[in-house]
Amino acid sequence: MAGMTSTTRPLLNRRLAEFGTTIFAEMSALALSTGSINLGQGFPDTDGPEEVREAAVRALRDGRGNQYPPGPGIPELRLAVAAHQERCYGLSYDPDTEVLVTAGATEAIAAALLALLEPGDEVIALEPYYDSYAACIAMAGGTRVPVTLRPHVDEAGASFRLDLDELRAAVTDRTRLLLINTPHNPTGTVLTRAELAAIAELAVARDLLVVTDEVYEHLVFDDAEHLPLATFPGMRERTVTIGSAGKSFSFTGWKVGWVTSASPLLTAVRSAKQFLTYVSSGPFQYAVAEALALPDRYFTAFREDMRAKRDLLAAGLTRAGFEVFKPAGTYFITTDIRPLGTALAKEGDGFAFCRALPERAGVVAIPNAVFYDHREAGAPFVRFAFCKREEILQEAIERLLKVRSSAGQGPMGRSWPPQ
Repeated sequence: MAGMTSTTRPLLNRRLAEFGTTIFAEMSALALSTGSINLGQGFPDTDGPEEVREAAVRALRDGRGNQYPPGPGIPELRLAVAAHQERCYGLSYDPDTEVLVTAGATEAIAAALLALLEPGDEVIALEPYYDSYAACIAMAGGTRVPVTLRPHVDEAGASFRLDLDELRAAVTDRTRLLLINTPHNPTGTVLTRAELAAIAELAVARDLLVVTDEVYEHLVFDDAEHLPLATFPGMRERTVTIGSAGKSFSFTGWKVGWVTSASPLLTAVRSAKQFLTYVSSGPFQYAVAEALALPDRYFTAFREDMRAKRDLLAAGLTRAGFEVFKPAGTYFITTDIRPLGTALAKEGDGFAFCRALPERAGVVAIPNAVFYDHREAGAPFVRFAFCKREEILQEAIERLLKVRSSAGQGPMGRSWPPQ
């Protein structure tokens, strides 16, 4: 083409060559083109608290944040984040030197990994993992080492569990960092006190840094408890903790996240972050500062609302024939499609199932295999989001039940899956 430089070298940086368009973009486009209910991407279909939204409007009108805010974040939000960590977990952070505001948790993850890794460093991540983890490790020149959460079914139900011996065996002399996500997306696993204590002991013994993605901290259900890894002995000085207003207050479009960490670690992360977005979300920072000061009853009501939606969708998916891994946290449910039979599940191929589901049932889900290096381990699992209005969840259930009852026949007699 005229004007283009002739070269045999690929245009895309080779570190990113394995990453194409995200599955979220593909499935959301399918939802739009088919008019399907989108239970794939994890965003609520209602806004968060009205008083928080009004706080953003007030900031805009008052001219607060309309120009560049301070690089580390506005003082009010950094103070609010520090107060939140103290109030909820007894963790004390200096808002001036140990709190950093980011463009959502995704930038926080990117900044932490870019700051703390050098080429050749190994990063252990719990598999399946949020897709940006792999891309950020690659951009930093690191090597990802997955430790797989394995499915278990017993009298307590179906869940995914961490094998601590497998985690210990994955650590080598090249391991620099553990990337821990709890409550865990996509499986809904919440690591127990004993598991976190073992991770802390391993990190201290092998002198490892830890980045913990805790964005679903306020969405834990039943007997589960969220325990920040930084609260364990020897961990505060080696842990980068990441939080998110989008997940806790249902304003995902605002893209306000934060990092709390000991000053030397935070300084390193800030050095990388300043060359990513520099600053973002000015007026929204003022609103999130007010949101973090909401009374405990807000967080309790938020959690109970999501628990009820979890139970509604879990029961519906079970009736529709899926094996359901009822989550202890987050707003996602992982299911195994194999009990649906080969006519519907095509021998446990989650990709084929999800790509056909919008046409077949008018519902969008995400194949968990995209979150795995070991694709075969995730092949039969499919993730549904339940952070939607109850009437939307009920409609999605009804559509899926019709698929099951059709006994292999799709709308207007089309076979399933499409040939």
